[in-house]
Amino acid sequence: MCGIVGLFAKDRGIEAELGAHLAGMLASMSERGPDSAGFAIYAPGTPGAVKLTLRPPPGTDAEALLAGLGIPDSFITVRGSHAVLSVPQVQYDDARQALATLSPQTVVVGSGSAMELYKEVGAPAAVAQGFGLAGMQGTHGIGHTRMATESAVTTDGAHPFSTGQDQCLVHNGSLSNHNALRRELRRQGYGFATENDTEVAAVYLSARLREGHGLGDALRLSLRDLDGFYTFVVGTGSGFGVLRDPIACKPAVMAETERFVAFGTEYRALANLPGIAAARVWEPEPATPYFWSRA
Repeated sequence: MCGIVGLFAKDRGIEAELGAHLAGMLASMSERGPDSAGFAIYAPGTPGAVKLTLRPPPGTDAEALLAGLGIPDSFITVRGSHAVLSVPQVQYDDARQALATLSPQTVVVGSGSAMELYKEVGAPAAVAQGFGLAGMQGTHGIGHTRMATESAVTTDGAHPFSTGQDQCLVHNGSLSNHNALRRELRRQGYGFATENDTEVAAVYLSARLREGHGLGDALRLSLRDLDGFYTFVVGTGSGFGVLRDPIACKPAVMAETERFVAFGTEYRALANLPGIAAARVWEPEPATPYFWSRA
């Protein structure tokens, strides 16, 4: 019953308004997911730098935390309960280790050269407002509103799930074999932070990508290995992909114009996008990977 949205900008006008459009799309899916919400937004960062989206413990002084890391050429931006730490790519591992030592309760929500990822318990419109989504710009973004069915309502259990740099996944549905897959992926050395079935799908796709598969092939392999009813939207540094299970049990609709590509669980998520009346609108086919990319 969850809601998923995605927006890929083809021109600079949509890039400038991306956050505002994504915030409206999330709010339109509130009835499908009142428990929690989250989004990933992609925007070019500083060349040679990586962004870590952090969720420090409540009451933490994020600026003081940064000072304690002692990493030159780094800076931090605080947004609601999260903060984005930008560090030189060559110091990424040092930053992760320093954070784990100085503040082991700080959660690294996601990382990448382009991706910032925010999620929190609460109504979707309130979550978007709390992080200032409407004022953000970017090339593309995905979002999720959650109605919990497989695990507790917590910030950790909210979507998107990120298990690789500039990678994240949102999911509507339920995986029936997530426990078996989790055991197998743990045997392969992958770790998990929650019992959420969506995290299993995210780790599975990251594992396939690390083996050298492209996103399209990784999505096709998931059709073989993931059982259940699902619609996935996957974000990467260059774009986003969509996949529905072979039965296509969960609703999905897409729209494309000369200015954007958009995804919504229901058409109402797309209804207020500029030029939507002239868009090509269609329902994604079952068991068929779709992907839009800048490269």
